[in-house]
Amino acid sequence: MPFPIKAGLSLIVLLVAIAAYFYQDSLGMHGPKIAIMFLAPFMVIAMWIFPEVTRK
Repeated sequence: MPFPIKAGLSLIVLLVAIAAYFYQDSLGMHGPKIAIMFLAPFMVIAMWIFPEVTRK
């Protein structure tokens, strides 16, 4: 995946995670809020670390 697409996708994932975090906080839900806080950065890091599948 080209760098600009990967960087844009990372930014979108982090922005959606921040919005979801504050939404869950406004509802008073503690468990999903913590899950979002740990899973969103994990998703972004995994996207940068693991290689893209290529077919021959």
